[in-house]
Amino acid sequence: MIDRSSDQTIDKCFFGKTAAGVDVDIYTLSNGNGMRARIATYGGIVVSLEVPDRNGVFDDVVLGFDTLEEYERHSPYFGALIGRYANRIAKGRFTLDGRDYQLAVNNGKNHLHGGIKGFDKVVWSARSFIDERGANLELTYLSPNGEEGYPGGLQVTVVYALTHQNELKIDYTATTDKPTVINLTNHSYFNLAGAGNGDILGHELFINADNFTSTDPGAIPTGEIRSVAVTPFDFLTTTAIGSRIDNDDEQIRFGHGYDHNFVLNNSRNNLALAASVFEKTSGRVMEVFTTEPGVQLYSGNYLDGSLKGKQGKMYPRRSAFCLETQHFPDSPNQPRFPSTVLRPGDMYLQTTIYKFSTR
Repeated sequence: MIDRSSDQTIDKCFFGKTAAGVDVDIYTLSNGNGMRARIATYGGIVVSLEVPDRNGVFDDVVLGFDTLEEYERHSPYFGALIGRYANRIAKGRFTLDGRDYQLAVNNGKNHLHGGIKGFDKVVWSARSFIDERGANLELTYLSPNGEEGYPGGLQVTVVYALTHQNELKIDYTATTDKPTVINLTNHSYFNLAGAGNGDILGHELFINADNFTSTDPGAIPTGEIRSVAVTPFDFLTTTAIGSRIDNDDEQIRFGHGYDHNFVLNNSRNNLALAASVFEKTSGRVMEVFTTEPGVQLYSGNYLDGSLKGKQGKMYPRRSAFCLETQHFPDSPNQPRFPSTVLRPGDMYLQTTIYKFSTR
């Protein structure tokens, strides 16, 4: 299938069958500037994202695999949509309206990224279209009441748009028929020099955050909102990711590098700049805009070189970074954090944009 309008195109092809025998497709969105995003209906995964460097040479800047089987078998959430709850919930437990809920526990003693079969492991229904902003892929999924222990039937829609401005824009909406908690994100692993082309320690990072949420050794927030001042977490001045990553700071030790939520300087839920990253050899710049109150910086600490990715490239430690826009980890158990409760009649709304340019 090919959909064309002016210089935007959308191509659809078969990616494979899941282990359960469900067909999975890949949609390729092109924006007319040469930029392409390939997105699978399995997990809503951004399989590849081709972006130009300062000389106009394109490379794929997200980590991933060549086959569906590899994503099913051992993916560390490469490129995937995450839900119902991105990040961690302590001991997989929370109380809502006086009722206790026990979620699946899949990260030590805690619940991570939606559980054993989160949104990253389901096959989404898809509809593609082209409009004034660019090439779009709309993905929908109905998460039934009780899935992974969550209350309520949750109807989720995610729209990926590859825009004329070299943006990958992600709009999330959801409704529920019972009170529940929700926290959605995308978990793409980026390397602006090209996926599999060395580490990301020299990437220069800015994060628009005066504070971060400190954690215990199990990566669960302590509840403290801590200033980034005079810590390795101060990215208010653009700084290389690797410049302080082996610092003896307790929080760096707990995360084995960066694996922390930053409290963004955006108190009104407007679409605002959360972070920017510059890679000097390619000249690529990625800016992250979001309506969310937080962003998780993860510096690829648990990649270990055992995963063979696209085109046979290996992914060693710290060969990618993630900037996962989100509400805060463990918010259902942290009354000081912004609420993640969604009730019937209300709508969950979130927008995140990854915008690419060069200098």
